[in-house]
Amino acid sequence: MSDEKKNEALIELKNLVKIYDTGALRVLGLDKINLRIDRGEFVAIMGHSGSGKSTLMNILGCLDRPTLGEYYLDGTSVAELSPNELSRIRNKKIGFVFQSFNLISRMTIEKNVEVPMIYARMKPAERKTRALKLLETVGLGSRTEHEPNELSGGQRQRVAIARALANEPPLLLADEPTGNLDSQASVEIMELFAKLHKSGVTVVVVTHEENIAAYTHRIITFQDGRVISDRRNDHPTPVLTTGGLSGRLS
Repeated sequence: MSDEKKNEALIELKNLVKIYDTGALRVLGLDKINLRIDRGEFVAIMGHSGSGKSTLMNILGCLDRPTLGEYYLDGTSVAELSPNELSRIRNKKIGFVFQSFNLISRMTIEKNVEVPMIYARMKPAERKTRALKLLETVGLGSRTEHEPNELSGGQRQRVAIARALANEPPLLLADEPTGNLDSQASVEIMELFAKLHKSGVTVVVVTHEENIAAYTHRIITFQDGRVISDRRNDHPTPVLTTGGLSGRLS
């Protein structure tokens, strides 16, 4: 990716406010957030429970709308989109990785990776070719016919990452992606994200763990719906293993 391309804003938030109104109670989830994440960044969003980080993730992922303020994703004003347009932008622009994997248990992992491509109306042969390539990329090329329950937690998260990359989105959002994994699998997943970042993918990881955030190049900390710290991490945890990312993404 060229330096000029890297300096393009992929995410821009301007005076973003989210208020949850239950009738009897109004809760301020996000309080006038101004934030920019450029294409090609590797960012951690940290904070304790109730800090606003999950609310932010839902808005970034176009799963929820702000109450006030503006959100631009890859130059598009999200607030102006209809529900159908939001669905399309999620499928095209965003890859999601969740703590609970969210795989379909009775499908092979190859078919799981193909799901976003079905919604994108990609031809079956093209879907299969790309799914197999992505599974090879995340180190599961020999397990394509296995179902999720035949894999370890770390392997299932690798499948989820391959699925998230299916439609070549510019943004990968990972919500507590190591929350259900042991220490070794957590390291492997974060090293995979680090390698994906080096290949040009923009990665945003929501976490409450310092050792997970340490892999990223920028750490944004939330408290009570506000950004209290936004710092560069000039010495990210190095990628030490040789496994995980074994091919080009394109």
